[in-house]
Amino acid sequence: MAIIPQAYLLNWRAIDAASDLDRLRLVLEAIPDEPLMRILEQERGNGRDEYPIRPVWNSILAGVVFQHPTVACLRRELRRNAELRQLCGFDPLLGEGAVPTDSAYSNFLESVMGHEKTIRDMFHVLVEKLRTHLPDLGRYLAVDGKALPSFGKPQKDKQTDGGDEKNDNGQKEKAEGDDKSSQTADSTEDPDRRGEHDADWGVKTYRGKRKDGTVWEKVVRWFGFELHLLVDATHELPVNYQVTKASAAESPLLLPLVSETKELHPEVIENCQELSGDKGYDSEKNNKDLYDSHGIHPIIDKRSDWKDTTDMTRPLFADRADTVVYDVKGNISCICPKTGEMRPMAAWGFEQDRGTLKYRCPAAVYGLDCKGMQLCPGAQTSYGKIVRIDIDIDRRMFTPVARDTAAWERGYDRRTSVERVNSRIDRVLGFEQHTIRGLKKMEVRVGIALIVLLSMALGRIQVGQREQMRSLLAPVNRAA
Repeated sequence: MAIIPQAYLLNWRAIDAASDLDRLRLVLEAIPDEPLMRILEQERGNGRDEYPIRPVWNSILAGVVFQHPTVACLRRELRRNAELRQLCGFDPLLGEGAVPTDSAYSNFLESVMGHEKTIRDMFHVLVEKLRTHLPDLGRYLAVDGKALPSFGKPQKDKQTDGGDEKNDNGQKEKAEGDDKSSQTADSTEDPDRRGEHDADWGVKTYRGKRKDGTVWEKVVRWFGFELHLLVDATHELPVNYQVTKASAAESPLLLPLVSETKELHPEVIENCQELSGDKGYDSEKNNKDLYDSHGIHPIIDKRSDWKDTTDMTRPLFADRADTVVYDVKGNISCICPKTGEMRPMAAWGFEQDRGTLKYRCPAAVYGLDCKGMQLCPGAQTSYGKIVRIDIDIDRRMFTPVARDTAAWERGYDRRTSVERVNSRIDRVLGFEQHTIRGLKKMEVRVGIALIVLLSMALGRIQVGQREQMRSLLAPVNRAA
């Protein structure tokens, strides 16, 4: 085996360690956490300061950046890594003794849970700072809900799995040294803090069609919560969020999320041209208010909700004899009055002053041979037949961007940006495997994860790595 000088090995280790720590430095330098620190320090007052607030908070951020799934894992890394302890701000003279205990971390996180609003304020401060660097932030928005399973078990499962027997044993052990009054007091409380008391069940059904024409369906059920995320589709950065129980419907949450974003970041919504979402957000109110109240074109998939499955198309103008029909997804076609052949009509844009979608005869636009043109009303001119559809006929069906156009497809494809953000939340920010129970704790942990994500993006922009702003793992090159 070739002998490698030890000095080279040590140099590479130092370089790798420095690169990792630089990622944390970006976050610590960019995150606007001073208000939270002052609140926590004021609450502690003149109490014991064995583990100072700021180093402990910095270490929590380090746990997110370096993907430590549990406090125990984070503590092991802090005891091993003196450079990390020093960067977090722990006293170097104390060595491993500076690392907080499990109970110290539990108490600290309990304190932080009481300040979810402050953490949310930090998130919105970061959005505003990013907007100064990204003037087009919000031009294209996407929305989606993400399942957040709880680490705790449902209460019913806990009882059937012998949870009551464990509780009884715990009470009996305590009663041996306590009087009857204390036993009665303890029995009114739930001694199992590991149970899940806030979550419920969520269900999502996904349907599609394979290339061979067969239909597939996938049903996903989870017990826990759901993250509703509004994301800039171009830069793949969140601009607002909400955490709810898993059973909360997605559609009613869209407009409040947009309205709150407009209140906090008016320029983002003023910039917004399109908002895309899957069929979970399909509703007449969402489509109508997005355009009428905010000037945003809704790119929201429509559910296939026609009960009569044999009714493939319906007349567009049922009150008059015509050849124009539409399907359940809002695609407009014409039927040749002589041959019965059905062709998609040519979408010709949205007439804003009229509030109508304009379509033209496909034979005239594409130069097709239509044997029934002489029998089709209005098709005899060189321009061909013109159809105007008032979007107020059905706001779910007809939107300012016609559904049967390439522009609509491009807009809907942007929705995948929020799916990629959700993937980073799972795989990089640690929500694929976590130990979180309870709605409050989930809100705080989600908030911390998202401010780390935005802080890293802001930090990379500030050091000249804008192209890497979506990455939490790429090495930092401050000379870029």
